[in-house]
Amino acid sequence: MTDRIDLSARAVDLRELMDDPHCDPATLDRTYRRFAVVNAAVSGWRAVWQTHVVPALPATGRARVLDLGCGGGDLARSLSRWARGDGFDLEVVGVDPDPRAIRAAERLSAPGVTFRQQSSAELVAAGERFDVVVSNHVLHHLDDAERDAFLRDSAVLAGSRSVHSDIRRSAAAYRLYAIGSVLVTAGTFIREDGLRSIRRSFTVPELAAALPPGWRAESASPHRVLAVRG
Repeated sequence: MTDRIDLSARAVDLRELMDDPHCDPATLDRTYRRFAVVNAAVSGWRAVWQTHVVPALPATGRARVLDLGCGGGDLARSLSRWARGDGFDLEVVGVDPDPRAIRAAERLSAPGVTFRQQSSAELVAAGERFDVVVSNHVLHHLDDAERDAFLRDSAVLAGSRSVHSDIRRSAAAYRLYAIGSVLVTAGTFIREDGLRSIRRSFTVPELAAALPPGWRAESASPHRVLAVRG
């Protein structure tokens, strides 16, 4: 399959199916419900929580964390669960400008987690501040101007650290996802959109070149790239 796919450069003109405001709502609903399973397998966030988020939290153990572009809310709920297990009193706010995402996120609750239909710019305008700002699978969706604004807002909103995780584009990532996603993504957009996401995503050098001063690009497992500030 990868022999027919050009992964030498970002396929920025590809559009993901679930980004279409007129996509089938039932398929979209199943997609949001299934994200928790897929992201738990491929996102690597448990390790990022330990290596990048925990060291940036206040010594008091009480903190606010913002999940930008929270989608169905699975990362926000996971952060709350990990924090409780590690003895932190965490307030997690998940925001997404898409009302469909917020409706999906609010179906499940978790201690200390709230969801809002807001953009990063609106949070900045409201004077909001958080100890740590995170996102998962957002950067590859954005064009250059949108990414610059997103990172600028993230830097303003984060008192200590920003960590934005995305897919690291490679033939291995594409091949493994093409094979491994078949059994858990039926009836959703996840398989097709996941393959498109990989093609739209960054290598570490590409992301490093796209980041503004003060940010760094890091490689993480499995097949992940991180944009980190602080």
